[in-house]
Amino acid sequence: MMEALTLARPYARAAFELARANGTLNEWWQALSFAASVAQDPRVVALCNDPRVEPHQLAALHLPSDIATDAPFARFLDDLADHGRMPLLTELHALFDAYKRESESTLQVKVTSAMALDAEQTEQLKATLKRRFQRAIDIDAEVDPTLLAGVIIDTGEQVIDGSARGRLQRLASVLTH
Repeated sequence: MMEALTLARPYARAAFELARANGTLNEWWQALSFAASVAQDPRVVALCNDPRVEPHQLAALHLPSDIATDAPFARFLDDLADHGRMPLLTELHALFDAYKRESESTLQVKVTSAMALDAEQTEQLKATLKRRFQRAIDIDAEVDPTLLAGVIIDTGEQVIDGSARGRLQRLASVLTH
C-alpha cells in the first residue's frame, strides 16, 4: 500500500497542479472519481496485466464519455497507461482529493453514530467542528448501532470518541488497572 501511494504521489501532484492552473479542480476530481471506480473493477484489473491490451485502449476505458480524447485529462490517462500506472488510479484519486480539500481549506470528517443524524444535528456538528478546526467541514456519516449512544469523529489525524461504548471501555480499563 505504501509503495502504491509513493508511486501515485507525483502523478496526483501533477494532476492537481494542472487542474488548479486551469481552474478545473472539480472537473478533474469527477473524472478521477470515474477512472478510479473503473480501475477497481476486477475485469479491468485483469486487462491491466494483459499484454494484448494496448495502453491507449486501457486509457480509453478509464476516460469518462463526456471528455474528448485530446483533452488534458485524456492525455494524462495516456501517460499513466504508457508508464503502466493505471492500477494506481485509486490511490491517485485519494491523494488528489486530499490536495483539493486542503486547497479549499476543507476537512473531511468521518462521523460514526449509534443512530442516523438528522439534518439539524449534522449542521450543528458541522458548525461546532468548523469552530474547532477553523476549516470548512464535509461530513461522511455512518451508523454503527454497537456504539450504543454518542458519536466517534475521525478527522484522519485525530479521533474523538464520544460514544457510550468508548466510555465504557475507558471505565473498564481504569477499573482493571
